[in-house]
Amino acid sequence: MEPVSLQDVDGERLARLSVEMPEFDAVLGGGIVPGSVTLVGGPPGAGKSTLLLQIASRLSRRGEVVYVCGEESAAQVKLRAQRLGIDAPLLVYPETNLRAVLDRLQTHHPLALVVDSIQTVWLPESEAYAGSVTQIRDCTQALVEFAKRTGTAAFVVGHVTKDGAIAGPRLLEHLVDTVLYFEGDANGEYRILRAYKNRFGSIDEICVFGMRDDGLHEIADPSQLFLATRAARPSGSCVVASIVGSRPVLVEVQALVGEASYGTPRRLANNVDQQRLAMILAVLERRAGLHLGTHDVYASVAGGLRVSEPAADLGIALAIASAFRNVALPTHLAAFGELGLSGEVRAVNAADRRRAEARKLGFVEVLAPGDVSDVAQAIAKALRRD
Repeated sequence: MEPVSLQDVDGERLARLSVEMPEFDAVLGGGIVPGSVTLVGGPPGAGKSTLLLQIASRLSRRGEVVYVCGEESAAQVKLRAQRLGIDAPLLVYPETNLRAVLDRLQTHHPLALVVDSIQTVWLPESEAYAGSVTQIRDCTQALVEFAKRTGTAAFVVGHVTKDGAIAGPRLLEHLVDTVLYFEGDANGEYRILRAYKNRFGSIDEICVFGMRDDGLHEIADPSQLFLATRAARPSGSCVVASIVGSRPVLVEVQALVGEASYGTPRRLANNVDQQRLAMILAVLERRAGLHLGTHDVYASVAGGLRVSEPAADLGIALAIASAFRNVALPTHLAAFGELGLSGEVRAVNAADRRRAEARKLGFVEVLAPGDVSDVAQAIAKALRRD
């Protein structure tokens, strides 16, 4: 193959494929890019195989789609498809020899190829057992080469280790174009799919699914999901206007403060950055006069969504202050803003969009940079009864 001018590259091959699932298309950056390789990871039972079977069935109505099932037989895939109500011209290929699969598809050039999972397939030319580092690397490289050469969009299921990381070498994530990961409790009703890497779109986009008997269904308005009932909010709860990827999402931050039973107080964070929590506690102790040095502090984000942006600092601080003084925040109040080490509330990006999302959901009062100058003023303004 010879070098070509960028202007002469065929743009028709770059037309994205829509899955007709708007939220999932947005996570990918606007749809599936032909010739791309997407890795889908997550804990067991999160819905990886279910999601890819639904995607494959939708794409099979527009072209040939091959579902390589290395973990299940064709009959087991059929049973799952019947449970999901899928009746599509999808080709099921129960084979673990990846070289045999790719050789068989050389003349087909299918629209999409799903491999479930990368840990179960193997190449005969690699002298290692299936699931080993060598096999995972070589199989992924073979899939990438096939996808780029034929324009087939490939999806790969990846297992995870005990600590939640995708199993196999880190090279696996570097080889593929997109890495999608299921977050949250796999035993709950809802699933959060986040893009951790995307060569064709932005990262940190999320798609929220509801798990039902007939498969995964998109949640169009995740803010409603992440907010618990506001009728009788207890102390230690604050609504934060966050930005996840490109969309504003309201989440509920909860905090619990109690006197330490032992000499060293505990600081535990769930879906909140642990180091960020430690900094916020230091600012509250020094700049707002809250004596938290002898208290246990627990902070969490309701709904399973992980929030790591600095704009959540003010909401976390208000939740902790509310729990410490045992005074509930007003039910119509939301907050966002970054805290500096001197206690000032600093400006954050997309402030207008955060305000608009909060007011759309009925939060008539929003504490944000510009409304308050420092954390002490914010606490004094927020900790009042309705």
